[in-house]
Amino acid sequence: TMVIRCLLYLGLVANSFLVRPTSCFILPTSRQTNTSMSSSSSSSSSQWTESPNASTNEQDLAKSLSIWPLDTYNVNLLNEVRHKQYTNPEPLPTYDLVVIGAGAGGLVSSRQAARRGAKSCMISAELAGGDCLNAGCVPSKALLRCAKLVREARKVAVQNNEYGVSFTRQNDHNSEGTTDYGSEDHYPLEVSVDFPKIMERMRKLRAHIAPVDGHARGDSLGTQTFQGRGVFTSPSTIEVVEHGKQLGEDSNPILHFRKAVIATGGRPFVPDNIPGLKEAPYTTNLSLFNLQQLPKRMVILGAGVVALEMAQAFASFGSEVTVLQRSRLLSKGDEEAAEAIKQTLEDEGVKFLSGVNVNEVTTIKQATSNDDLPLMSVSLSCSEHTEPISLECECLLLALGRTANVESLGLESAGVNFHPSKGILVNDFSQSVSNPDVYAVGDCVSDVYRLTHMSGEMAKVVVQNALFKGQWRLPSLVLPAVMYTDPEYATIGKIHVDENNNVVSPVESNEEVDIYKAELQHNDRAILDSSDKTSFVKICCKKGTGTIVGCTIVSTRAGEMINEVSLAMKHDISLEGVGRNIHSYPTLGEAVMGCGIQFINSRWETMK
Repeated sequence: TMVIRCLLYLGLVANSFLVRPTSCFILPTSRQTNTSMSSSSSSSSSQWTESPNASTNEQDLAKSLSIWPLDTYNVNLLNEVRHKQYTNPEPLPTYDLVVIGAGAGGLVSSRQAARRGAKSCMISAELAGGDCLNAGCVPSKALLRCAKLVREARKVAVQNNEYGVSFTRQNDHNSEGTTDYGSEDHYPLEVSVDFPKIMERMRKLRAHIAPVDGHARGDSLGTQTFQGRGVFTSPSTIEVVEHGKQLGEDSNPILHFRKAVIATGGRPFVPDNIPGLKEAPYTTNLSLFNLQQLPKRMVILGAGVVALEMAQAFASFGSEVTVLQRSRLLSKGDEEAAEAIKQTLEDEGVKFLSGVNVNEVTTIKQATSNDDLPLMSVSLSCSEHTEPISLECECLLLALGRTANVESLGLESAGVNFHPSKGILVNDFSQSVSNPDVYAVGDCVSDVYRLTHMSGEMAKVVVQNALFKGQWRLPSLVLPAVMYTDPEYATIGKIHVDENNNVVSPVESNEEVDIYKAELQHNDRAILDSSDKTSFVKICCKKGTGTIVGCTIVSTRAGEMINEVSLAMKHDISLEGVGRNIHSYPTLGEAVMGCGIQFINSRWETMK
């Protein structure tokens, strides 16, 4: 067996915005009808109110949840995932499964359990859907789509561009049907960006997706939803501390469980050793998507997935973006891929400073209204300058990884061992190492990859193991990871690249591999699209065999292309099998096949 299957390419681990699992196993009606569960989970709520009619308390609550402004779309979002007033259902005598947390892991585990006949409930402390829906995968991809459209529009806004397409005013064509550029007024129009409209579109689409994660959807599937903070009071009980109440109040619901799942997620890491940072109006992914004005200058602390995705997006919108990196980009990832992406972003106006040490953050001005932006100064030393420098910015984005949410859960009362920043300690079955009746999934778990689809897959493992005596193991999972810059960067498998970028060793440093690489500059579809000039597919196999142990793809469609490699690794399809699979022409995916053809060609029989 390949231990490699449990491991992701480490370059994409920290705070990645990735695809969210919107469903779990859809199974036939189970042996138990959940009529009683549905009726017992009925609840009453009042609707949120749009500004300016919202009360001060309502506005403060929305801001504390990092959802702002209170327009139609955010009101619709909150009415789905965080009711303003909520009457919790009457608890059942005992639950088969109680889940603390309402992100991807909590939603999948509680709902799949209900679909499979279990008595389950989910405790939602803040926003159902978690970071992915509200402050991660969903809103970030909405911004990235607009940013790409801006870049494409600018390509055709250039006079006499290669595409033969331009922006003109009406009736600007001469009798030959070509565009008349005879006067200055007839030059192509400048591409402008309406940032408030871009953010409004994001809020609209997020609200459109929200019902999938909403309380009503959970009720319809037979799982109860409690609003409040779940706290263990013993190894087999959880108290729901309702909003506005204290732990131990008699009116708080007490839930008795056979099995429990901790799915409390994580939060952005904020360093405590930078003077002035804690007092500064910095931004993280939790507040970034509340911006209503485009910052003229953005400084990003970090050089991972969130940092690079948002750097490219905001540079496309018109911000002056500077990325502060302590080491190289994607420091644990493929160096060739990192350099290709860095070059693209630099061509688009993003500035990079390396070897950075931030000395101090000074707040020059606080924002005076919801529509205003603050002003900060970041003092730092870096490799590019011999003397310390200062950068002023309206937005300081922290993208330095994530910390597990394990505080105030009563883990000591439950006998659940944990690390204060890494998270819950689990075994291969996603089971607490110290309490066999408690499981954990997602970003709150120690030493697993903090990816949305990892949370969803862990939830499926937990339901099978906790309720059906399964033996599903986390090391059996084969997980791809994607950074959605343009070009995208997708990886799978654990890969180590030495300083010369020519020795790749999976699992053990002394295990040798063969590398097969196909460059997309020779791919017909890439040529016809005028894209992917620096892109490539790199597949690694155990030396002398076709057993795939890792892959890196840089391409505009890398996120789609990596799934073929994931399938091959999961089901023991050799690289030869990939190469012999017929691919549609012309597609970028042929580059994956190209690596397989290289493998086949290296073993051809030839005429003597």
